[in-house]
Amino acid sequence: MPEKRETYPVEIAGVRRQLPLFEIAPGLRIAVLNILGDTDLVEACGKALGERLAGVDYEVLVTAEAKSIPLICSLARETGKDYVVLRKSYKLYMGETIEAETVSITTGKPQGLHLDEKDRHIVSGRKVALVDDVISTGSTLRGMRKVMELAGAEVVAEAAIFTEGEPEDWNHIIALGHLPLFRDT
Repeated sequence: MPEKRETYPVEIAGVRRQLPLFEIAPGLRIAVLNILGDTDLVEACGKALGERLAGVDYEVLVTAEAKSIPLICSLARETGKDYVVLRKSYKLYMGETIEAETVSITTGKPQGLHLDEKDRHIVSGRKVALVDDVISTGSTLRGMRKVMELAGAEVVAEAAIFTEGEPEDWNHIIALGHLPLFRDT
């Protein structure tokens, strides 16, 4: 049995959680938000982000696979908007996809973001809001922006449960909170 992991307490959208700290580089840890299976948190965040996006003129919600999928489903129910999920790996049934490459802070490896052929018409020529669970380095966000640009969509908003790192880097993000980086001193 592993030793007890240190956590970071958060309250977001009225829900309290203890986020486990994981080392992602020597001397650098992050508080990891994993919303998969956390229905109470997902629904509270979907409602809160929906309220924050209420003043934005957008037509479609867009996210990247995988942890933010329950969030975008909740947000779509809350707002009545369509949503699209950009896939991280290509499958034959996806047809001709639009793709961009990104490097996630949690994987540290390049991965693709693919817009399924069937979803092109949903975003093409429309105003979209990009949604993620946590925006850390912005790599996934840049990849989503690139795919939307190639698809002919206009990105009018970017939203997340949390931003992470330097707060001033994320002033333009509609976020429910901010997570610090944990550096060993």
